[in-house]
Amino acid sequence: MLSVEQAEAIILEKVQPLDTARDTEVIDLLEAMGRILATPVTSQLDFPHWDNSAMDGYAVRYADVQGCSAEKPAILAIVDEIPAGYQPQHTIQSGQAARILTGAMMPAGADTVVMQEVTRREGDRIFIHSAPEPQAFVRHQGAFYKAGEPLLPAGIALGATEIAVLASAQCNQLSVYRRPRVAIISTGDELVTPDQALQPGKLVDSNQYALAVLVAQSGGIPEMLGIVPDEPEALKSTIAKAVASADMVISSGGVSVGDYDYVDAILASLGAEIHIRAIAIKPGKPLTFATFSQSGEIFSSPPSPITHALYFGLPGNPVSSLVTFWRFVQPALKKLAGLSQFWGPNFVQARSHQELRSDGKRESYVWGKLQLVDGLYEFDLAGGSHSSGNLINLAQTNGLAVLPVDVKFIRPGEMVKVLQVGSPLLN
Repeated sequence: MLSVEQAEAIILEKVQPLDTARDTEVIDLLEAMGRILATPVTSQLDFPHWDNSAMDGYAVRYADVQGCSAEKPAILAIVDEIPAGYQPQHTIQSGQAARILTGAMMPAGADTVVMQEVTRREGDRIFIHSAPEPQAFVRHQGAFYKAGEPLLPAGIALGATEIAVLASAQCNQLSVYRRPRVAIISTGDELVTPDQALQPGKLVDSNQYALAVLVAQSGGIPEMLGIVPDEPEALKSTIAKAVASADMVISSGGVSVGDYDYVDAILASLGAEIHIRAIAIKPGKPLTFATFSQSGEIFSSPPSPITHALYFGLPGNPVSSLVTFWRFVQPALKKLAGLSQFWGPNFVQARSHQELRSDGKRESYVWGKLQLVDGLYEFDLAGGSHSSGNLINLAQTNGLAVLPVDVKFIRPGEMVKVLQVGSPLLN
């Protein structure tokens, strides 16, 4: 049985990002939120585009105001008014100034801005009572970015700030990676869909819905293939079709050592290379990770655009399924989608409000609420049973506290590593 760290290393080593030559598409800027940039972006524009004022005040020649004071102010003639978006009409000569507003283009001849708070205006004359520093409050052309240099690298997720930069650079169309296709399968004779009548002994399939949401949040396109009964041929047929058409397949259930757990044997019969069968994690020990390559027969009929596929067989218990997705599948999906770095889970150090307990045999995850209080994280353990089958108290939580192997308890007030699975609450 592999440690969590060993399993994570194997998975990320086997995951190869989508191909930049084959797996990209060109989209409009307005569609780019959350997408992964496939090629580096440069701009032919300088930032700032031209010298401009960082302050409301007066554009002057520094030589005209050097050494002035309240007792001996510099007196200059105002020859222009320059609001933002206006092209200056005058060259500032010795003894002259221009009224200028924040962001406005600097006039030729001026090299310094005097802020209005140290001036007094009388008609078309300005009295400057305090000498500025040379080139004060001037944002120079190209100071932030010079045309032709790298602007944004490939392999980054595009959020609001990146899209703002691209809009400023007039990049109206972008090359991004396509979203990975992720097939989701639930296995088990005991499962029914939420709209079916619940008979004795049956369970409602929640995994398919939760995993679809998590896949979409992680940048993939979920393809829900429904419930497959514990029948080897039906399961083999569904898995084969899924692997041939999806970049990643996620199944839940059927990966333990029970009489009806067929997934590993089916994967082997389909030519998969199985890399992981069990991990020393609680909840989530029975986890299968396998890969399929283009050379396998499964890709040849019908012809498939997929060159390789990843397979994650997650445990059937709903909490185990979610925990293992957060810990192992989500990083793999982010790398597959084209992110160049920062695939891994986001861990923070938090102060625990309660005692946390484990048997110490496996790396254990317990769930609760993560809060940010005065700049420090705090963790509140969810009440109730921390059973792998209990979804109820997992709702409205956003963190999983981690108890390492051989650590049986963490005392109240002690620091604990927490896997962040949602935004921290602010207090």
